[in-house]
Amino acid sequence: MNFDEAAMAVRRGKKGIIETLPRAVLKTRDDLSTLYTPGVAQPCREIVKDKDLSFDLTCRGNMIAVVSDGTRVLGLGDIGPEAAMPVMEGKSILFKVFGGVNAVPICLDTKDPQKFIETVKMLQPSFAGINLEDISSPKCYEIETTLKKEMDIPVFHDDQHGTAIAALAGVIGALRVVGKKLATAKIVINGAGAAGASIGRLLVRAGAEQVIMVDRFGALYEGMEGLNSVQAELASLTNKEHVQGTLADVVKGADLLLGVSAPHIFTKEIIRSMNADAIVFAMANPIPETDYESAKAAGARVVGTGRSDSPNQINNVLVFPGIFRGALAVRARHINEDMKIAAAYAIAGLISDAELQEEYVIPDAFDERVAPAVAAAVAKAAMESGSARIERDPEEIRQEAATQIAELHAMIDKLHG
Repeated sequence: MNFDEAAMAVRRGKKGIIETLPRAVLKTRDDLSTLYTPGVAQPCREIVKDKDLSFDLTCRGNMIAVVSDGTRVLGLGDIGPEAAMPVMEGKSILFKVFGGVNAVPICLDTKDPQKFIETVKMLQPSFAGINLEDISSPKCYEIETTLKKEMDIPVFHDDQHGTAIAALAGVIGALRVVGKKLATAKIVINGAGAAGASIGRLLVRAGAEQVIMVDRFGALYEGMEGLNSVQAELASLTNKEHVQGTLADVVKGADLLLGVSAPHIFTKEIIRSMNADAIVFAMANPIPETDYESAKAAGARVVGTGRSDSPNQINNVLVFPGIFRGALAVRARHINEDMKIAAAYAIAGLISDAELQEEYVIPDAFDERVAPAVAAAVAKAAMESGSARIERDPEEIRQEAATQIAELHAMIDKLHG
């Protein structure tokens, strides 16, 4: 199938792939008076008395903004806000179909991080969360850090944290297959950009004690010259033995090699130098550091990529719909580290010991159990960590999400035959 042609066909002449649908009936004068004036004044009066009621009385409670400046879009680079809109629109449909979360694509016509920050802050009264998308490094760090500090709703940069959570879920499953422990496994991460940095931090937070980060200059270590602030932080958290050298040097004897870097750089020689029962996650998109067959031929026992045409796809869609669904269910103020780790274990936990195998260490993107399980786990972690505004039964959240997603899929099937 030619996906370029299909992507054009599904959009051309249709003015997009998402639309707004009413959830209330508007057929009579009474309906009009209820939904608009004079009836609409009463929810306004109630919200004036308690602004948090806007989460319950308006679409805000299940609405997020998918926001980008178009400076780092997929494998296309800095293509601008207009050209980024198809991606943000696509992301919005993924939120809806996989998690039952309403999402609005917003592309801002500025490359100035301060203008970006101020604009997004002004959107807060209309949304329950902000998903940052396809923003170039290093300004993506400043934007997210500032917005998380200055906004009272979750702000989540999916390129960093969605990737990290999916990777951790895959690592948990792969380590179960090979019978190794996260705390004692030697882990090498090639690529210290936004995604790699987030993966490294989350693995350490989850209990990994032997993580080495590698960029094009070699292994990062504390005190290394030329590091930016993010890399310096990573160096202080990882590589406790101050190992130095290239990827080929430091990967020798590694249990897990994980890449978020560049195509074709995990050679057979590199993979063969790893420990027995090696795990290789090649996650560069659209072309990974190695393909599935080559890594297996080189001796890796478990292999995962970001591609849907190979086993063990490490896919962000396993993460962001459910993590926002859970955060919104308890009106969370933030998505913190505890919530991220809970999401990863919820994803990994869907595969039973009986089902677990080398070709199945992480659930499929279309597994309808994923978003409800993640939502429940994230909501529970939000309540336990103090991020939640309200208390709810996590099992009720899981069942509610599962029911609504199933109903949504049935409606889509009916609409589109």
